[in-house]
Amino acid sequence: MFDNVRADIAATLDEIREAGLFKPERVIGTPQSAAVTVTGGGRPGEVLNFCANNYLGLADHPEVLAAAKDALDRWGYGMASVRFICGTQDVHKELEDRLSAFLGQEDTILYSSCFDANGGVFETLLDDRDAVISDALNHASIIDGIRLSKARRHRYANRDMADLEQQLKETQDARRRLIVTDGVFSMDGYVAPLREICDLADRYGAMVMVDDSHAVGFVGAGGRGTPELHGVMDRVDIITGTLGKALGGASGGYVAARREIVALLRQRSRPYLFSNSLAPVIAAASLKVLDLVEQSNELREKLAANTALFRGKMTEAGFEILPGDHPIAPVMIGDAAKAGRLAELLLERGVYVIGFSYPVVPHGQARIRVQLSAAHSTEDVERAVAAFVDARAALGE
Repeated sequence: MFDNVRADIAATLDEIREAGLFKPERVIGTPQSAAVTVTGGGRPGEVLNFCANNYLGLADHPEVLAAAKDALDRWGYGMASVRFICGTQDVHKELEDRLSAFLGQEDTILYSSCFDANGGVFETLLDDRDAVISDALNHASIIDGIRLSKARRHRYANRDMADLEQQLKETQDARRRLIVTDGVFSMDGYVAPLREICDLADRYGAMVMVDDSHAVGFVGAGGRGTPELHGVMDRVDIITGTLGKALGGASGGYVAARREIVALLRQRSRPYLFSNSLAPVIAAASLKVLDLVEQSNELREKLAANTALFRGKMTEAGFEILPGDHPIAPVMIGDAAKAGRLAELLLERGVYVIGFSYPVVPHGQARIRVQLSAAHSTEDVERAVAAFVDARAALGE
């Protein structure tokens, strides 16, 4: 049967390549860190890594690794079950309690990923009597999660509060209304205006949900994310996030929310009910990550310094970087093929970055999304800037 469609799929893949949109996967042969070894494709050998979400550099932190090793001996490798059958250990409940306290929420429920967390919220809480109002640039997991629900779907332009208010006015007949936004938009590094969103939610009687995957751990005075940054920790009803970025970089996600919301998710959220429990080793290591985040500001301060240095040096060198102070620093290129070629030239110069193009970003807005880490040294950052300048010259720009 597949022979009937093989040629069509091959043709589609050829079209993707010809448009400069093909996304190769490079293989690294070392732990995730500021520098990694590329073992296949492009320039083999050690390169500086500027494309991981390893914001605090904790993916290979010795204390996190030690906690993971201890957890294997104490808790075993995996649960081989879902939570409500026999997949819950003390370490899962301890992590949920710690995340609730850290994020200022009443309860937390763990998922195998934040994609699953976002996939499990909307269908559980909303039906055809309700409305969800989503930022136009929200993550794909939010978009897919909304599609699973029967709620009326409304969209407002990115961070446009006038448009959000208009959508709220048009949905006043709904039983429940949920405003949902990324805390930080992953392709741009822009931060959502949560105080204004909460003000509108209060005015029109709506709930607020934030996916804070690119903020928890390092945004806000205590690393508690965009609600802390904007002073609205007590006004956000649902926070989703990941353990796979700043909080250790492994896998796993969560929903931290009002107590009743979490209780209902435990009963009816399909990705929770029908997916294996988070591996106990990840839960235990995540507890150590929270210890490190809460004990010191050192990693957050180093990340902020690296971010400011890179953004400043690149701007001085004449590159266009979207404004802001987030460690997501998009270097705008425009043309997809040119962005891909620039990424290849940078790899040849010992800097590992990725070119992003459609459908991940809109047509004509291809970019190199550079991501800073607390693990980078000042010399690493300066070397990356020099490589960009040299690669641009080789590209003929």
